[in-house]
Amino acid sequence: MPYKNATVYVVDDDQSVRNAKARLLKSVGLRVEVFSSARGFLDHKRADVPGCLLLDVRMPGLSGLDLQQELSDSKVDLPIVFISSFGDIPMSVRAIKAGAVDFLPKPVDDQVLLNAVGQAIDQHIRMRRDRSEVKDILERIESLTPREHEVLMLVCEGLMNKQIAGHLNISQPTVKVHRRHVMEKMGAASIADLVHMVDQSGVSTP
Repeated sequence: MPYKNATVYVVDDDQSVRNAKARLLKSVGLRVEVFSSARGFLDHKRADVPGCLLLDVRMPGLSGLDLQQELSDSKVDLPIVFISSFGDIPMSVRAIKAGAVDFLPKPVDDQVLLNAVGQAIDQHIRMRRDRSEVKDILERIESLTPREHEVLMLVCEGLMNKQIAGHLNISQPTVKVHRRHVMEKMGAASIADLVHMVDQSGVSTP
């Protein structure tokens, strides 16, 4: 499980559990940070690296499910693997519906835990990559002139050059020039590629 710079945050009020999980995770080369409470984790400044949260459900003060909600409200997308001695079906369903990667009952098999953590880190790596791609696409869109942006949106609506020309009250040759500039600035190989990029960016068409 070689994940460069990946960090697993273990949050559990039971010191023996924290230490055991930390030893296991470190044994496969993962960086580990441990916390005895959900509040302690929230107050900690985390590095901007891939990782996941290994979280106990029931703890004094802020519970694991409460922490999950706080992270969601704060738009923190760190994947969560829950572990608990007290988990029941409704609790696990709630956690999974709220985005948890897995909900594991204690005692949990070491390999099962490592598999879940690996899945969570893989998910976070994909999420971070997608965020980076969206940021890049948005920067490309922002590089367009106002007219090029209009042409981009109309192309993504499926309009032909003649229709775009009529809509913007410009000539078809001018539309072709704008389309070429849009394709070049966006780095799109085809119209389908262009449409996919705009969809991925979340920018709405008219």
